[in-house]
Parts: sequence; C-alpha cells; structure tokens
Amino acid sequence: MNKLKAKLEKIYLQYSNLENTSDPLHLIHKLKDKKDIEAFAFLASVFAYGSVKQINKILAEFLNLSDHKPYRFIRAFSNKNSINFKHRFYSEDDIKSFLIILKIILQEYDTLENFFRQFYSAEHPTVKNSISEFSNACLKYYENHYSQPGRAIKFMFPLPEKGSACKRINLFLRWMVRKDNLDFGFWNFIPTSKLIIPVDTHIAKISFRLGLTKRKNVSWKMAEEITENLKKFDKDDPVRFDYSLCHFDMIKEKS
Repeated sequence: MNKLKAKLEKIYLQYSNLENTSDPLHLIHKLKDKKDIEAFAFLASVFAYGSVKQINKILAEFLNLSDHKPYRFIRAFSNKNSINFKHRFYSEDDIKSFLIILKIILQEYDTLENFFRQFYSAEHPTVKNSISEFSNACLKYYENHYSQPGRAIKFMFPLPEKGSACKRINLFLRWMVRKDNLDFGFWNFIPTSKLIIPVDTHIAKISFRLGLTKRKNVSWKMAEEITENLKKFDKDDPVRFDYSLCHFDMIKEKS
C-alpha cells in the first residue's frame, strides 16, 4: 500500500493543474464571480456524463448563451427562453425544467451554498444524508412546480439510499469544498474528510484493480468503500486522490 500511496501522491502533484484537465473545470475557471462559478459548476456537474467532448461543447454553448453570466441568466430564466440544445437523454424541456427549479432555489436562497447548508449536520459521518435531503428537496420543488419527475429529472438529482453512486453531485461537492489548483473551496462548512469520491465506470475499474474496492458494480457502497481505503493515505482529504485515479495509467512504473 505504501507503493500505491507514493504513486497516487506523485500523480496528484503532477496532474492537479488546469493544463492537464479536459473536464469542465477549465470552463468553470474562466469565470471570476463566486455566484457565477457556483451556479455554472452545478450545471456542469449535472451534465457530467457521456463524452467529455460533448459535455464541454454543451457547456461552452451555455456560457455563450448566458454571456458568461450564468447566475444572472438563471435568475432571469423563463420557459419562454430558447436554449436549443440537448444532452444525451436530457431533452430541451428537461433542461428548461432544471433551470426553472434552479432559478426558484436561487430566488429563495440566493446561493446553492445557502440552500445546501440546511441539509448538512456536523453529526453526519459523510455527506450521504445531506445529498439525499438535497436531492429530495429539489425533486419536491419539481413536483410542486410541474408533476411527478421522469427519468431525466431523477437522474439529475440522484439518491444514495437507492444505490446511486451520486457521481455528479459528489463531483460538484468536491469542487465546492476542496481547495487547491483545481477545486474552489468556497464551502467551508463541510470538512473535506466527509466528502465521498465521485465514482464512474473508469474510477470503478481502476479502484477494483488496485484493491481499493472489492465491489464490481458502481454504487454508493462502492464509493464509500473506495473513500474509506483512500483515507488510509489521507484521512483528512481522501477525495484529492480522485484526480490521481483518473490519471493512474498515465504514469508507468516498474514494480
């Protein structure tokens, strides 16, 4: 395990900068205002599935559409606005509905930080309960404004108790809670030790191969298991190794 820790540390130092990222972070970092960054980062996390090229294309279109002022754009958004883009199984109507729900939340709470804070308790061992309450609250807003949410809306607001690894909301929380060259660290009310690693199929395969999980199916329990094993290397900030795992195979070393 010491050899694995050393390699993860080496990759973190080498690759934890914007020049080495192709994910939405390089677009988020173009923004300067905290409210713009937070709102756009959440939007980016909700779209963070599928082809990286397609994700970045959609997000760049949204930035242009909002004149690089996503917070103001969302606060003023209405169903009369035309967005003219889709993303995988998100239809234009799904995206509009998402923006309306986000608008309602921002009108009531001003920021997502204020909204999420009410679901956080220092007594919670991780962010699991907070994510569950946050997603359920968002789904309730949708229900009250529209009707029963369909597949796409439920996918936007996943629930750990239903087995979801909640990769995208964990990614957003990583961006908001951690602070380094990549992550913004705006939300200082959540300790980094309570974050859970964002797990997709790539992270799952790498983690299984490295013995960080014994599970083969991506789930919340897998994400917890990987995070617990990463705490052996850094108990206060295990999720910083997320980027190391993403880039693990880029550094080849002799055993």
